[in-house]
Amino acid sequence: MSHVGVPRGTVRKRRSLALLTTGVLTIPVLAGCSSGSEETSRGVPQDIAPAARETVTDGSTVNWAVDALPVTFNAFQADADSATTRITGALLPTLFPMDKSGQPKLNPDYLESAKVIEREPKQVVLYKLNQQAVWSDGREIGAPDFVAQWRALSGKDSAFWTARNSGYERIEKIERGADDLQVRVTFSKPYADWRSLFSPLYPKEITGSPDAFNDGARTTLKNTAGPFVLRSVSKAKGTVTLARNPRWWGDKAKLDTLVFRAVAAKDRTQALADGTVDVADIDAATADRIALARRDRGSNGQPPAHGPGSEITPAAALRSWALAHGSDEDAAEIAQAAREKNRKAVVAYATEQKALRDFAVRKSLEPAYTQLALNGESGPLADDRVRRAVARALDRQELAQTVLGPLGLPAKPLGSHLALAGQPGYKDGSGALGDQNTKEAQALLADAGWTRGGAAQLPKDTKAGSEAEKKGDKDAKEDKDKDTKEGAEAEKETAEDAKKDEDKDAKTEKSEKESKEGKAGEEAEDEKGDKKAGRASEDSAASRDEGLYIVGEDNKPGAQAPAHASASGASGLHVIAPARTAAAQSAALLHQAGVLGEDGTVAAQDKQPGGAAGAYAPVGTAAPAPAAAKGQLGKDGKTLTLRFVLPSGPGSQSLRSVGDKIAAMLEKIGIGTEITKVPDESYFKDHIASGEYDLALYSWPATAYPATDGRPIYAKPEPATDGSLLVEQNYTRVGTDHIDQLFDQAAAELDEKAARELMKQADARIWAAAGSIPLFQRPQLVAVDKKLANVGAFGFAAPRYQDIGFKNRQAAGSPADRKK
Repeated sequence: MSHVGVPRGTVRKRRSLALLTTGVLTIPVLAGCSSGSEETSRGVPQDIAPAARETVTDGSTVNWAVDALPVTFNAFQADADSATTRITGALLPTLFPMDKSGQPKLNPDYLESAKVIEREPKQVVLYKLNQQAVWSDGREIGAPDFVAQWRALSGKDSAFWTARNSGYERIEKIERGADDLQVRVTFSKPYADWRSLFSPLYPKEITGSPDAFNDGARTTLKNTAGPFVLRSVSKAKGTVTLARNPRWWGDKAKLDTLVFRAVAAKDRTQALADGTVDVADIDAATADRIALARRDRGSNGQPPAHGPGSEITPAAALRSWALAHGSDEDAAEIAQAAREKNRKAVVAYATEQKALRDFAVRKSLEPAYTQLALNGESGPLADDRVRRAVARALDRQELAQTVLGPLGLPAKPLGSHLALAGQPGYKDGSGALGDQNTKEAQALLADAGWTRGGAAQLPKDTKAGSEAEKKGDKDAKEDKDKDTKEGAEAEKETAEDAKKDEDKDAKTEKSEKESKEGKAGEEAEDEKGDKKAGRASEDSAASRDEGLYIVGEDNKPGAQAPAHASASGASGLHVIAPARTAAAQSAALLHQAGVLGEDGTVAAQDKQPGGAAGAYAPVGTAAPAPAAAKGQLGKDGKTLTLRFVLPSGPGSQSLRSVGDKIAAMLEKIGIGTEITKVPDESYFKDHIASGEYDLALYSWPATAYPATDGRPIYAKPEPATDGSLLVEQNYTRVGTDHIDQLFDQAAAELDEKAARELMKQADARIWAAAGSIPLFQRPQLVAVDKKLANVGAFGFAAPRYQDIGFKNRQAAGSPADRKK
């Protein structure tokens, strides 16, 4: 998923991008959960159609789809994105790329060796560079490049606009070693994740000055040191074109050119069929299209039995033909137009399917995981018992099966926040929180004061007919009398007397009418009581629909006129997400009055003189909860309802399916959800990062450096000078001092085994805090021209761009030659 950078000045500078919360949580017994030997785990292997370099032809071009052109080529700026990472990976040195098991591995193209040579009195790392390694201008890669990058990212010079600096601030000095090919780095305090530094490594021409760093590297990279060089950037065509680097000293790139092309997710099926791209990350729907295309290969030219028109039954086809050839000319014209439209759609679909046969779907698990985030800053989830109850209500196995099962991938819930299955140090720490258990979840909620009848109970300090209420009534009466007096003084004496007589007569009639209708309404409510009780399950499901808000759509429950509406009450503005509080309150009040139907409109039986039946009760009587909310927990007159924010884009269907299942699971323990669907582009920035949610689904990337990259994600919030909280990347706003201490200890622990044990302890306490619930590792589906080798679903590993190409036996008339 895409990640947004946090505005400069609002967060601590860091290495990776994400935020936090309050309170030190009581940790359950963890001895049996976090101790013991390291769990043996196997990850899903990568799927890249591996081939030896001698079997891959030289030459040709590959087009690779990215979401959008990168805003910057500077990977250390806040708006760097996945396209930045993908492209710079082919252009710049990465000293320790991740291997297939998610471990950092020394890159021999740039380093002969790199190791800690001293620990006392200070940590010293000695890098020995590959003597052939040069920048594209011919200059040797050396100590000056390391020094310039350290100074730019150390955080000591605010003129450099950098989004992350973790590790660089620990460096005390960088020196030339015994010769120009040795770089000696001394740390002011120990740093276990030193391998994360200087990747990517930029030339000193970029990192040596703020202007070049801030602006120069955003649009171009003139000096690079990878298997490819940057040839051109075309915003008009939406392409970034790389060419083979003539000065590259390693294995020669098999491709002449590598083109990264901006293609939106919704357009990728068409781009593949058109031959616009050869490699593209895809969703499950496009993967199904490719699978069907390959299955239909032997159909002898027959139209596919799926796609447009496939749902038309023989009877419907016959009726359509009859209409198109009938005597009713108007109906015939309409039917003929519809049949022609369908015929064209069938032909276009069949053409696309034929082209899609040339592609294979390569699948693995992405080095990222999806979590349920619980915002603990305020509201019910500020109580750790409620957060734990939510977590204990989830069947994580079912959620993983929903997403991964249909794709043929292992559907096993993720057991760690800080490592993925297959990585060293992975251990299932979910036992610190506990498995799915409905009774335990309900007990936690009861302990927190949420009960079945709580929604109908007033707060303990409020009584019917209390002095506070009487005072309120008295004040209201005084205000009304004052307004009446001021209005009367503006009228003539005779007109005032006449109006008073008319008002008195009207009020007498209205009082008698309301008295009769109120009694009739109460009798009607008694007769309907048993019927409503029998519809409990239907109402329960309806309650989830009533809590659904889609940004940009009108006529939803809770819409109301704004404060500046005209006197007539007409208004074109509806209060919907993200201003959900007003909408929820409005809908709740209407429900309590019993005037909303299942679709959010005024019920027909309530459209009667005198208002909603049963709406007039003695002062202090609690309004009855709607039928749909009778099974929902409440406290102090409020129902336990959580705002659940989900993305609405076409590529987020799997997240929405998971969200619906979570809502159903929570409903079983009495927790309601108000689902808000928002555009993908505003989902993270306007809702997750800003904290406008209670529950949300989003992902974090895997890392080989959890002590560094994990800390800002789970750091305890810090108060800012303006009274706000600095939440870093901990968007749940849940954190503890102990967790922070474990991260700090692990970051300074040079013994890898000891550092992993510290991370396991931190993970167990993150589980217990219940601010983030890992669900599953994300699927990775990549459509690839089936004649391409060494490219596809890479899993943990970084691509070796120089090995990508078409297989030898396909060299003649290769798709690349045909398409370009």
